[in-house]
Amino acid sequence: MPSPAREESNGETGQAKDGAAERGDDAGGRLVCALEMEMTNRSPHGDSKVDYVNNCDGLVGRNCGDSAEVSVPLSLHGKRTTHMEGDDLYRLRDRKLLLEDRKRLCALALGTALLGILLMIIHAEMCPFVYKPGSNAALVINSSISLSTGCLLILIIAFHYKDIRLFVIDNHNQVDWRIAMTSHRVLVITLELLVCAIHPVGSYWEEGPHGNSSSSAQLCVSSHHGEALLGMELLCSVLMFLRLYLVHRAILLHSKMLLSASYRSIGSLNNINFTFRFVLKVLMNQHPARTLLVFILFFWLTASWMLTLCERQTQTSTGHMETALWLIAITFLTVGYGDVAPNTSCGKAVCLFTGVMGVACTAMLVAIVTEKLALNKGEKHVHYFMLDIQISKRIRHAAANVLRECWLLHRTNLTKGNRGEHRRHQRCLLEAIRVFRNLRLKQRKLRDYVSEMVDLPKMQMIMCDLSANWNNSYRELEQRILSMEQKLDELSRCFQQSSELLSQVLRHRNPEIR
Repeated sequence: MPSPAREESNGETGQAKDGAAERGDDAGGRLVCALEMEMTNRSPHGDSKVDYVNNCDGLVGRNCGDSAEVSVPLSLHGKRTTHMEGDDLYRLRDRKLLLEDRKRLCALALGTALLGILLMIIHAEMCPFVYKPGSNAALVINSSISLSTGCLLILIIAFHYKDIRLFVIDNHNQVDWRIAMTSHRVLVITLELLVCAIHPVGSYWEEGPHGNSSSSAQLCVSSHHGEALLGMELLCSVLMFLRLYLVHRAILLHSKMLLSASYRSIGSLNNINFTFRFVLKVLMNQHPARTLLVFILFFWLTASWMLTLCERQTQTSTGHMETALWLIAITFLTVGYGDVAPNTSCGKAVCLFTGVMGVACTAMLVAIVTEKLALNKGEKHVHYFMLDIQISKRIRHAAANVLRECWLLHRTNLTKGNRGEHRRHQRCLLEAIRVFRNLRLKQRKLRDYVSEMVDLPKMQMIMCDLSANWNNSYRELEQRILSMEQKLDELSRCFQQSSELLSQVLRHRNPEIR
């Protein structure tokens, strides 16, 4: 019969085992939670991160009532990380989420800006043909433009809010957000909001007094607005194209260079700032023709439509799209035939800006064509090598001609021929010497040019080969010196042994020698 003390001890042992098992389960759960948190910090999905965080928070909350142990996150190598390393992991995760949100907001802002520009173009093109007096179509489209403008302003503010939060996270969450609001940042945000807020607000339109179908597309003239307000509406419609500044930001944030960790690492080591200028240089280096062609076509169509919008109030031929395309093309190419000219100040400004952009694009086009037509290093080496061979052959022929003319002149002096033949051989000899000197000079210039083409990597490779050969020769010389020292030691040892043997033999034969 077991004693009560034994039963009590068994009960306590069982309770201890159960408590240890529970603590082991809790510790195992915390370990799995920490590993899941570590893995989700490296995973690209944000939803799974939130689920794991909630699960881990619940597990920690349950464990806090039972014990005072604190779970420590583990790294992938099984080593415990400190509190600062855990904060860095959370900070990197938040930074990655902010970068993704900023890229998404930039894409939405660009799409909203393009939608507003498209609605403005539809409103300007459909106004004189579709809208009727008392129709609400103009009110609907203008309301849509205003709504898209409001959404664009909200997206711009959200983008800069994410940018400020990113600045705070980069400074280890130890600075106030007001520090990020520098004068330059405030000025940039203000200018962006002003540019994006520009849009036409007129809504009650009726067809203008010019109803001739042979003229250009008519403007919708308001019966309640004056001439100044009509010009303001036209200016706001043209200035809506300033929203296209968002294109360069979208290209920068969606470029492969900014998304690649290897690009950013190597760039930071070389103090390279990943700006739009750097991305544009890379695009012009990798795809020059494609990039320039897309820009020229887009600029051509946009400037042509802006010119038609500016010239419609004059009811001239420049208000037609085909005439505007021709005028923008000849202005862009800096030809200027003079058959068509803008009549309004807005149209003249558009043509002036087109001419400036045409000069810049022409310079880039010439640079691209020059680069494409230039020979690469291998082609240059082959070409100049063949030219050197040809010039060497011509030099040998010229030298042979010099010797031949010298022999003919000497033979004429020996035979004492007539003076005319003597002067003819002298002229031929001088001509052969001149040709020989010119060919030698050309060969010298060609070899000087080829010697300048030797690139630094090739010279470095040659120097590395020479240094490697010198090192090998030095090692061989050291080995030979060591072998000679060993042989000299052996010879000295042999001489010493032979001298001892001679002394022993002499002592054996003549014992009196001591």
